[in-house]
Amino acid sequence: MSRSNIILVTLFALISTSVFAESTPSRLSGGKTTVKKNGANAFSMPAANLPMSKRLDFSVGNSFFRNPWVQAPASTDARDGLGPLFNTNGCQNCHIKDGRGHPPEANDQHAVSMLVRLSIPAKTEAQKQAVKMSGVIPEPTYGGQLQDFALPDMAPEGQIHITYDDVAMRFEDGTTVMLRKPNLKIIELAYGDMHPDVMMSARIAPPMIGLGLLESIPESTILEFSKQQQQDTTSVAGIPNYVLDVRTKEMSLGRFGWKAGQPNLMQQNAAAFNGDVGLTSALFTEENCTDKQDLCTESLSGGDPEVSDNILNFVEFYTQHLAVPQRRNIDNPEVLAGEALFKKVGCDNCHRTNIQTAKREGLPALSNQTIHPYTDMLLHDMGEGLADGRPEYAASGSHWRTPPLWGIGYTEEVNGHTYFLHDGRARNLTEAILWHGGEAQTSRNQVLAMSKKEREALLAFLNSL
Repeated sequence: MSRSNIILVTLFALISTSVFAESTPSRLSGGKTTVKKNGANAFSMPAANLPMSKRLDFSVGNSFFRNPWVQAPASTDARDGLGPLFNTNGCQNCHIKDGRGHPPEANDQHAVSMLVRLSIPAKTEAQKQAVKMSGVIPEPTYGGQLQDFALPDMAPEGQIHITYDDVAMRFEDGTTVMLRKPNLKIIELAYGDMHPDVMMSARIAPPMIGLGLLESIPESTILEFSKQQQQDTTSVAGIPNYVLDVRTKEMSLGRFGWKAGQPNLMQQNAAAFNGDVGLTSALFTEENCTDKQDLCTESLSGGDPEVSDNILNFVEFYTQHLAVPQRRNIDNPEVLAGEALFKKVGCDNCHRTNIQTAKREGLPALSNQTIHPYTDMLLHDMGEGLADGRPEYAASGSHWRTPPLWGIGYTEEVNGHTYFLHDGRARNLTEAILWHGGEAQTSRNQVLAMSKKEREALLAFLNSL
């Protein structure tokens, strides 16, 4: 066989293992970016329509996302500058296999794929003005996020400690489900007491799939979702979050994070490098110490900035092009029945599908795709049961952005667990549904009235995504 024929066969094999036939479009959650992949690496594939010429950029971005950063100075000067305070030394440690994090288990010393946001209420006039641009007022001693790791011979800020209370929820047929409500504490504080009015919010790392497609949804589409909901007679009334774009210094539509606190993937990534790994960049030029901590003046820098624009661009490209895996079992009668129930009880009011992405200059793989993410990208009041009590820009203490559901049925095979919601309190999809309150309470109550067979069908549909 000639060399050219070998190359053609190899390319065909690559394409045939990743792309599902477009004759079955309902399987294609991410449009033409969708991949046909099962197993532990289902969330780690490049977009199926990404040209081979661009897959090297994807691989380079993956290397900086996956490999650990080290203390400066080091021979690996492209990856040094870790800390001095941090939550992890690599992005992949939280977004395990590009998937979902989890709360600490009983025997875990550290909450590796969970972090805790910190802030205090805006009380003074100056704080109220500042919060309009910053979204929050950081806790004075520990900043906006707790770091539970530090470089050798330095003290981490503290450790996350979570216990759970049981909350019983009963279906109309008599079946009882015992939910668990988390009690969050920070122990072993190394730099003094926290502010007495500190507000804390535990967050697990969300999946990375399809983020570039979510970034490509036109703002007008998201605002139209909000307008439709405001005009409907249902209790659903999602609102957009507008947040600071640190590059333009203007307010922009929030898209990423559990409360839609970041406007784009570049800023989301740079903020994670800064808060989670302790690295500076052109977007976040200061180390993540407060003025009550002198660690940053004692440790050596990995450069100015520590994460170059070149690295940020590669990581942005990688996070934009992580593909969504295809849906499964779409013709199964139980799945079809579950989909009908999903719509009947109103879940699709917020978990939206059939969305068209915009044309993105320089990003043809993400452009003009019909996608099925099952999100409206809006903030919704989810009730007191899920409330963290911590506002963020327009998001109140009970607001959460609708999380995408695509790929949710792959969670166990990718991550080895089924912990859901912002803090991982739900141990399965049933518990996640039953925590829905506020705007979603009417839908939740209809689920409570379902028979066992109907509930199984609903779960079958969700697991098909």
